[in-house]
Amino acid sequence: MDSTVQERARATRRSLLEAAACLFAEQGYAGTSVNDVSARSGRTSGSVYFHYASKEGLALAVVRDRFATWPGLAARYANPAVPPLERLVALSYEIARALAEDTLTRAGARLWAERDIIDAPLPDPFALWTTATTRLLAQARSAGHLARQVRPAPTARTLVRAFFGLCTLTEALEGPQSITHRLTDWWLLTLPCLQRGADPAETVGRARAEVMTEIAPGATA
Repeated sequence: MDSTVQERARATRRSLLEAAACLFAEQGYAGTSVNDVSARSGRTSGSVYFHYASKEGLALAVVRDRFATWPGLAARYANPAVPPLERLVALSYEIARALAEDTLTRAGARLWAERDIIDAPLPDPFALWTTATTRLLAQARSAGHLARQVRPAPTARTLVRAFFGLCTLTEALEGPQSITHRLTDWWLLTLPCLQRGADPAETVGRARAEVMTEIAPGATA
């Protein structure tokens, strides 16, 4: 297959994936059909089946594209010059922003929540997130930044579940635009229980500013 044909095939797959993600995010898995994806993408239903074989295949591809690969974001927050808890907070803001604004991320999260009606094994990102959070908490303990009573592994499990619960309920009750604001409230409540020797408000402010600066250079929290 020559490069032109390969590029055309990649473009087709991407357009189908993005159309499916928009529909899954808006309508859910049960409310979306292959014909809907065909109409939204401007491609034929035969094209959908050629590239993804089934609606389940499309759902799996959407989850894998963004939602299940979020733990790779943690590599962007590995700077040892930044305190580990500040890196953890900044990472949470980036995930929250993606949940609020990125269609593929939103679709992946909704599909995972609806996994019981999807006849395909969707990847579970939460174990990887828990591992990443445990690592950052352990680093904070080694640096003397973690409260003495905090144990990294069980605390990480609780934080990951509470974070995603917060995001899910906030979107349901207030809409996705409120997720970042509620996350700030959550960290200001949670950090005093975790952190030793620093002002939680300053940690949250720096972390949020770091993510905001990536979005619009020069922005402040």
